[in-house]
Amino acid sequence: MKRVLSGMRPTGRLHLGHLVGALENWLVLQEKYECFYMIADWHALMSEYQNSKGLSENTEEVLLDWLSCGISPDRSIIFCQSNVPEHAEIYLLFSIIMPLGWLKRNPTYKEQIRELSNVDLETHGFLGYPVLQAGDILLYNADIVPIGVDQLPHLELTRELVRRFNHLYGETFGLPEPLLTETPKLLGIDGRKMSKSYNNAIFLSEQSDIVEKKVKQMITDPERIHPNDLGHPDVCSIFYLWKAFEKEKNKVVEEECKTAKRGCVFCKEEIATVLNEKLSPIRKRRAELKKDKELLSRIIKEGNEKARELASKTMIEVRRKIGFYEKL
Repeated sequence: MKRVLSGMRPTGRLHLGHLVGALENWLVLQEKYECFYMIADWHALMSEYQNSKGLSENTEEVLLDWLSCGISPDRSIIFCQSNVPEHAEIYLLFSIIMPLGWLKRNPTYKEQIRELSNVDLETHGFLGYPVLQAGDILLYNADIVPIGVDQLPHLELTRELVRRFNHLYGETFGLPEPLLTETPKLLGIDGRKMSKSYNNAIFLSEQSDIVEKKVKQMITDPERIHPNDLGHPDVCSIFYLWKAFEKEKNKVVEEECKTAKRGCVFCKEEIATVLNEKLSPIRKRRAELKKDKELLSRIIKEGNEKARELASKTMIEVRRKIGFYEKL
């Protein structure tokens, strides 16, 4: 069975974008592959190092959201990155052989610095986060990495690092392959991409009345001022929710909007109902899990142990290939 590695940074509760952009795909993958799903708290620290007090709480929030959505510890290995110290070790070893020019050419580095302009990201750690990503993947010898098209340069950097390591120290790692996943476009309350950093998200754990309130606040077609004005669904935040969560009806909604047979207020009320029907079992399961701290601790502890068992084997091989003294 081929192995998959994927993860999320614990920067707070997960929202609808995480559900349609990753979690629904993970549910399919865990039925077909050996899946390692990582709560990437080292990665979170690289951008949140000035505000790290919430890391532990946010890790639990992510775990709750994953389990509530159906990610199963019986089918997948769920673990916390910082609880497997081999991640830090392989990151250090890879950083020694990673050319700086490769990192500086990373197409998303400057983009993320601009997007998170309120945080000082001119750090060694943030420049080197693709090295840690490579370590995450190769530590488990992952065959497949589910990513969007925009993340292909990151995976190619990992593949280049594999070639470099194998050239220097002998054949050790295989080349991980991308599994391109379609990420539905989802806009937040203010019309920008749904994101926690923009404070415009609808969270999976949100209560039904809050979901309704947030949907009512969402920006629709700015050119549609009067009920009889013809709509332009492609610029409407609500229409992207229809496309993501009610695929069978979105064509009808699109046509009714374009012909002014559907008003924005009614459209918002209807999609809010759809969202709450989708989120209701997730909320219920989450509330049950949150009460059982012992179960949550056991799940992450067992996942950490399984992940570390494989990671330690990889590091024994890596140390041997590099030539470290191992006879003490």
